[in-house]
Amino acid sequence: MPGPVRLFARGSWAETRRIADILSKETVGGVLLLAGTVLALAWANSPWSASYEALRDTEVGPAALHLHLTLGEWAADGLLAIFFFVAGLELKREFVAGDLRDPRRAALPVAAAVGGMAVPAVIYTLVNLGGGGLRGWAIPTATDIAFALAVLAVISTHLPSGLRTFLLTLAVVDDLLAITIIAIFYTSELHLPWLLLALLPLAAFGVLVQRRVRSWWLLLPLAALTWGLVHASGVHATVAGVLLAFTVPVVRSEAAGGPDAGPGLAEHFEHRFRPLSAGIAVPVFAFFAAGVTIGGLSGLVDSLQDRVALGVVVGLVVGKTIGISGATWLVSRFTRARLDEELGWPDVVGLALLGGIGFTVSLLIGELAFGAGSVRDEHAKVGVLVGTVAAALLAAVLLRLRNRRYRRLAALEQVDADGDGVPDVFGPDFADG
Repeated sequence: MPGPVRLFARGSWAETRRIADILSKETVGGVLLLAGTVLALAWANSPWSASYEALRDTEVGPAALHLHLTLGEWAADGLLAIFFFVAGLELKREFVAGDLRDPRRAALPVAAAVGGMAVPAVIYTLVNLGGGGLRGWAIPTATDIAFALAVLAVISTHLPSGLRTFLLTLAVVDDLLAITIIAIFYTSELHLPWLLLALLPLAAFGVLVQRRVRSWWLLLPLAALTWGLVHASGVHATVAGVLLAFTVPVVRSEAAGGPDAGPGLAEHFEHRFRPLSAGIAVPVFAFFAAGVTIGGLSGLVDSLQDRVALGVVVGLVVGKTIGISGATWLVSRFTRARLDEELGWPDVVGLALLGGIGFTVSLLIGELAFGAGSVRDEHAKVGVLVGTVAAALLAAVLLRLRNRRYRRLAALEQVDADGDGVPDVFGPDFADG
């Protein structure tokens, strides 16, 4: 009988190196995301705010193809499809070839993601009962991995590799659940013929990637056509990104040497598109989505008096913390899983607070729920910004208090006495994954 699973234990050395590479890219993306947000807020609250709105609302694209969209809509519908494509690749990679292919290890991030979405949604709903803001129930359910990692970079915490891996996996599962919510609950009008037509280029894309075809001049037109048809169907176009990602094979074929011959096509695409997603797509979306006119301190107070904004703030800060920590406790309480001996429950709470840093998908859901530029959407944006900042500050305080312990654990993970390239703390069982 297998021994008890150690919650947040370090994974294999190969997986740890891969996760570290991903996190470094996402951290840079988080800094750019923060820069885009600050620029948008400064511009939208300056004497030149009208020029910001004019830029955001500039329409481009072929009207005959129903793609005459504003720049803000192109960012939300088009650029975020790249973000969800990368998230889909990462999720498939984790569950097919990563450490989470073991169902016992996968149970925790899945449970935590579900808890971290369900509790904020319930809290938001309770705050907005009897009001007109119930349609925004999903706004506080998302976790923004780029922003969360940017906070970690700023506070310089030596967060253990197991917790970092969990945070990334939690956010990726969270993204998949969020896109499912968007497809089911925020599709106001469905045109089934267009959706069925989208299956044709999607299937062709899938056949080509399964045959390990990498030719961009074949794949990109099929991906663009799939995106366009999904957009025309009424389903949010970002869903196309996830569907395309799920067709990409993770491991090499036996003819190409099998799983031991190097990274598969999914990892190849992930390396290609992650810099585009983290460095361009998400920051540009943030620039066009975060430009809310607050109107000074009095305007901020007025916005937070709307139960929509209040529900978002409480959902992100309190709901995420309770949901992620509570789900982790339930997994440890009712299964044979146990918290890794190197960690304590304050570490879990600090991680859960980081989960309350919601931004990209939260802003997207707010626009879908209330309509871009509406009063309630503006108030929801204020709630997302305030909730994200509050969760980030609380997480920074707690994790900084724990940082001495993290530093000691990080030092242990660097010791390689035998010089084999694998830190000794991983041991032979963790070397190859």
